[in-house]
Amino acid sequence: MNSPMASRVVTVRSFVRSSLFSSHYHPPTIFSSRPLPLIHANLLFRRGLSLVDSVLQELNAIRAAKLVRVTNKMGFPSNKELVDDKVEKRVLQRGLLLEFRKDSQKHLLAVAQKPDGKKNWMVFDQNGVTSSIKPQQVTYIVPGIEDFNHEDIADFIRKTRDLLDPAILEFAWEELLEKNKSVTAEELAEILYGSRDPLESYCSHLLLSEDDVYFTVSECKGSYTVYHPRPSVLVEELLKRKCLKEASEKELEEFVQLLTSAKSKPPSSRPPKCSWLSEEKIERKIECLEAYAVDTFTTDEQRQTAGMVLKAMGLQKTSSAAMNLLIDIGYFPVHVNLDLIKFNIQTKYSDELLSAAESLLTVASDPDKANRKDLTFLKVYAIDVDEADELDDALSATRLQDGRIKVWIHVADPSCLVQPHSIIDREALRRGTSIFLPTATFPMFPEKLAMEGMSLQQGNLCKAVSVSVILHQDGSIAEYTIDNSIIRPTYMLTYESASELLQLNLEEEAELRILSEAAALRLEWRRQQGAIDTATIETRIKVSDPDDPEPSISLYVEDQSDPAMRLVSEMMILCGEAVATFGSCNNLSLPYRGQPQSNISASAFSHLPEGPVRSSAYVKIMRAAEMDFRKPSRHGVLGVPGYVQFTSPIRRYLDLLAHYQVKAFLRGEPLPFSAGELEGMASIVNMHVRMAKKLHNSSLRYWLLEYLRRQPKERKYRALILRFIKDRLAALLLVEVGVQASASVSVGTQIGDEIKVVIDEAHPRDDILTVSEI
Repeated sequence: MNSPMASRVVTVRSFVRSSLFSSHYHPPTIFSSRPLPLIHANLLFRRGLSLVDSVLQELNAIRAAKLVRVTNKMGFPSNKELVDDKVEKRVLQRGLLLEFRKDSQKHLLAVAQKPDGKKNWMVFDQNGVTSSIKPQQVTYIVPGIEDFNHEDIADFIRKTRDLLDPAILEFAWEELLEKNKSVTAEELAEILYGSRDPLESYCSHLLLSEDDVYFTVSECKGSYTVYHPRPSVLVEELLKRKCLKEASEKELEEFVQLLTSAKSKPPSSRPPKCSWLSEEKIERKIECLEAYAVDTFTTDEQRQTAGMVLKAMGLQKTSSAAMNLLIDIGYFPVHVNLDLIKFNIQTKYSDELLSAAESLLTVASDPDKANRKDLTFLKVYAIDVDEADELDDALSATRLQDGRIKVWIHVADPSCLVQPHSIIDREALRRGTSIFLPTATFPMFPEKLAMEGMSLQQGNLCKAVSVSVILHQDGSIAEYTIDNSIIRPTYMLTYESASELLQLNLEEEAELRILSEAAALRLEWRRQQGAIDTATIETRIKVSDPDDPEPSISLYVEDQSDPAMRLVSEMMILCGEAVATFGSCNNLSLPYRGQPQSNISASAFSHLPEGPVRSSAYVKIMRAAEMDFRKPSRHGVLGVPGYVQFTSPIRRYLDLLAHYQVKAFLRGEPLPFSAGELEGMASIVNMHVRMAKKLHNSSLRYWLLEYLRRQPKERKYRALILRFIKDRLAALLLVEVGVQASASVSVGTQIGDEIKVVIDEAHPRDDILTVSEI
């Protein structure tokens, strides 16, 4: 036997045995040392050695012969015989090494110490903890051990890990499936390792209990379990699932590595958002995290995937954790507006809509060209905030020979371009309103169409719908007309510049003074009709470069009782009253807006200071506005007999609906919408308006708190006490920034008093603002 082939066989057997025996556990008097069976040797040989086919055949033949001998020796008793024969021997006693179920996810090795009551046992586990367990918790008693030292548990576990190889289970499964025989952990140890010693038996128990492919539990009694090989068809299906699961786990691991790498980089070096969307499998996981951050899941799979990613990253499964992770990798900017994503706000227009808008600008004709009144002789003032993109309205005034005042409210005329039911109209209906945020404006119409085709522009000829009103000396409406017109806006003024002009009282701006006089007459008349003055402090914020971690924030605090703001507000209310009167007289279906008068008289609040304090008290008792589409109803808060919003058709769809109806009547055409149709559309629009308002308010407050967060800690703020919430806890208005907060105030302070406060905390993401009185 000195041939080269024989030498190679001897070498292989020696290699296999030396490799395997080095991992055997040999404690004195307990464990025996035996050569491993050739199932194990053959597997390692097939995996790790490269020898000629004749050696493989020889080893396989020996392996097969060994299996036959073991099988014949065992005899394979029935499941019931196995259980009945063994269960009496598995009684808990001191010194036994056992495995028990700590919880649904965790199993521990322990040594039985002593009984604890009638049934329970005290055990000392692998973590060095002594505890009481129930018999039902015992999942396996290691055979062949009577007095195990708990100090050897760790070494036993280490030896077990060295010996475990789940891949060898397949070979035993093949043999047992062929004979359709069940097996216990000890019998599997004989097949796999050639030994039923404690270590080998426990390794076999682990292989069987953790296996989810080849074997299934056929019978279980106490800590003793019998396993049966699964059918090959089922095993094949389970292996496919396992492969998919492993592929998924590998994909998750690679994704987590990407996240970890991006997170570790400085903000300027993190990958751009587009890079996370370039590969489908990465994009899918990013979308799951995004859905988790804003709670907009469409499937349970999205939730589970995001949860697995967060867990793998060592994070809690919370929306804030998902959001912060997306910020940390550079996918979201630091100041991401989650509500834009959550509410699925459309910030862009499709190519089809942009093309349709472009066509309107180039080829649309004016259906009202023949009957437009030329009002270009009037001096026209457009007054709005300085960053206004869309200018809907402008004002003119003159004094008649009899001393009465005549005013014109000129409103932009988008309906001369956009027809009801057109693609642009349907998109405007779907949006309902323009959305104004500190960071951006999302217009109801495509921007170019709104700015170039609809908006009023200084010095240019502009199509408009002009509502002219002659006032009685007491401020009530004497006469009114509504005309399609053509105007040329003279001035584009901010509220600040308009107020300055009014204060200067320039002779050449007599028309502006007349408008101010008309506004004063109207305000007084409305108050006599029961109107409630809700003028307060209003805050605007403009954020430049919002994607920058530290963007520039510009804060504007405006007093609604400012003369220019009063002027514009009164003219808008006057226009709404005139249109409602026009609709009522001509039996037009319009979106009439009313508001029932509160049961509490305005005089009940006369003791409160005018301005924010009194307005805050009024708002608390105001009843919700109501709409009617057949006839006007009284608007108690405004103090007018009827009201229709008409002055912002570029920004508000309900205003545009009023334009459609009024202009059709002026042309002598049937109204495009019935009262029922208006009501249906209004319900859709109002839903979008509420969403836009919520979005605006939350975004405004976020940036107000971010502004306050950046201020010096020692800065002092003036605060008005609006009301008391409980005891000395008061609702405050910080006058310089126009934000509300609450704080405990000194004894003796009253509603309307002004105090000084400092900011203790300002956390915009968590909407936390705490202040304290100085």
